[in-house]
Amino acid sequence: MDRNPRQSRFDVILLSLMILLMIFGVVMIYSASTTKIGDVVERENYYLKQMIWVVCTLLALLIFMQIPIAFIEALIIPAYVINMLLLLLVLFLPAIKGSHRWINLGFAGFQPSELAKILTVLLLAKQLNVAHLTSLQILKRAVSVTILPLILILIEPDLGTAMTLTICIFAVLAFSDLPFWVIVVIISPLISIIASFNQYFFTVWIVGFTFYLVRKHIGILIAGLSILINSALYFLVPFVWSSLKTYQQNRIITFINPLHDPFGAGYQIIQAKIAIGSGGWFGKSFLMGSQKNLQFLPEHHTDFIFSVIGEELGFFGCMFFLIIYFLFLLRLISNITRLKRKFMFYAGVGIAANLIIMMFVNVGMNLGIVPATGIPLPFIAYGGTNLLFNTLAVGLVMKFSARKSLFE
Repeated sequence: MDRNPRQSRFDVILLSLMILLMIFGVVMIYSASTTKIGDVVERENYYLKQMIWVVCTLLALLIFMQIPIAFIEALIIPAYVINMLLLLLVLFLPAIKGSHRWINLGFAGFQPSELAKILTVLLLAKQLNVAHLTSLQILKRAVSVTILPLILILIEPDLGTAMTLTICIFAVLAFSDLPFWVIVVIISPLISIIASFNQYFFTVWIVGFTFYLVRKHIGILIAGLSILINSALYFLVPFVWSSLKTYQQNRIITFINPLHDPFGAGYQIIQAKIAIGSGGWFGKSFLMGSQKNLQFLPEHHTDFIFSVIGEELGFFGCMFFLIIYFLFLLRLISNITRLKRKFMFYAGVGIAANLIIMMFVNVGMNLGIVPATGIPLPFIAYGGTNLLFNTLAVGLVMKFSARKSLFE
């Protein structure tokens, strides 16, 4: 397959933007690791560990870029099987903060679910890299690849990672040969469940859904069954909701709206919003965030590091980060759109979807507009596993889009 030589070179700009995000992350983790009250300064070593992870990750990327693509493809299935065994193993290890997510390696913690997202997307892309698949065959392959990791991740429990993986799978399917109306039919019950709590919203939704199916000229049986199932949910959901116990209802409400429990699940989000709001336009200056220094903001070096950015660097600091991240994603997507082989393109779509969803959910969580799910901010938040696998995933896209290696 011939390509434009200008489009086949290693993308140094994409790599530079990714490294810039890593450096910015280390700087903000340094701030998050520092507590300054008056003249008293205490500092934890999270930023040092992150610096080590950045160096190790970039070295791993250099090595990874020299591995032939054919060899990487051959490793997907064995790696997927091993990863499923690790997801099973982690369930029998001691819980950390109420979840079975980590394998303690002594020098670091390993989170198999992070690798599972990438490997599941790669295996699905490999399974769909076949000509003339029917819609039913596509769905069967997607379910067979996705069902086991989703179940194991949900058992941990890790709802945030499970939701991210699900969205990545649907993103791949949306760009596959599967008709889009099939995806709409699959996700329609979820929309109906949400809409069933409001009569007018549900009416608008079901009318629009029916009109959409009619316009697509799908079979009467499939369209009628889909409309019937979604309509039945309007009457079924309130019945199921009323049958739940009060504490079960409160758990669901608190997940959707953490502010419902301001001294429990909503505490972190409230403190994050206060931190970001108090930063104003220019912030309180580096290291001077009061919410962070007074320990009002928990997990400020991991899940809520965006709040540290907002409090200390203000609106313009947040915009600087978001612009760099947007340029990074734009460059990544530009590389993906040039991929001609189905396997590479589908894999790139899943990788991009993962990074977009993680960024959107984490920032939204800090702003209080989405539920708190524990999803880290890619390349910024503290954590080696997430940094390593996200970097290698981006490296894979760069490798797909470049005929030359990094050293050529």
